[in-house]
Amino acid sequence: METSKFEQLVRQALNELPNEFHSRMENVDIVVEDRPTRDQLIGSGLDEDQCLLGLYEGIPLPDRYNYDLVLPDKITLFQVSIESMCETEEDVIREIQDTVVHEVAHHFGIDDDDLNAMGVR
Repeated sequence: METSKFEQLVRQALNELPNEFHSRMENVDIVVEDRPTRDQLIGSGLDEDQCLLGLYEGIPLPDRYNYDLVLPDKITLFQVSIESMCETEEDVIREIQDTVVHEVAHHFGIDDDDLNAMGVR
């Protein structure tokens, strides 16, 4: 898939989030990269043979104190990783939506255990 199409699908997934989320998504950049760097993999705790679909890098909202004059938090979606998990364009769309929700949840302080308890993968 062309990167521009993938980025359009990411924007669409973000636009589909409830308005309450949009109003609290302050100082967050959303980017698309082909695949994670070695440092991003190490920081995620995954092995190099595991597939990282997205990554939130920053300080979750509940943990912020005196949060002024800092670089934006960053949510990265990894296009090659996502596409490798999918067979059809519909699968890619669904995986982008799931990954966006997952990484935005981290921005709001919801960890993987909480997401699993909520039935979010």
